[in-house]
Amino acid sequence: MTNIDERIRGALSEDDREFLASIDEDRGMFQQIGDSWHGPLGNWARFSFALAIVIGLSLAYVVYRAFAADTTDALLGWGLTCLALLIMQGFLKEWMFARMNMISILKEVKRLQLQIAMLNESDGKG
Repeated sequence: MTNIDERIRGALSEDDREFLASIDEDRGMFQQIGDSWHGPLGNWARFSFALAIVIGLSLAYVVYRAFAADTTDALLGWGLTCLALLIMQGFLKEWMFARMNMISILKEVKRLQLQIAMLNESDGKG
């Protein structure tokens, strides 16, 4: 057995096996969002989700105010506010979806670790 085999087997704990068992093959977007609320950055993910809702509601209000504006200055102010909120929402969603993709990649790496460890165990017995 090589050194890398021992490292892989040592790194793969029972928690990793339980993690892999808890993940379904067909996970929808809402399931992935819920998965991102766990782990070391889970509180930040919850905060960013709540912030995205607040920004979305603010955006709806700002668009309404822009359409109801009676002067050009008011329209310009509400329009620029709308643009700023859209940019904020875009960056926030980019972070959220990057986190979801990172969790998906982590799931695949853990799966590969498990498969390699199980393959090494079966080669050692046969």
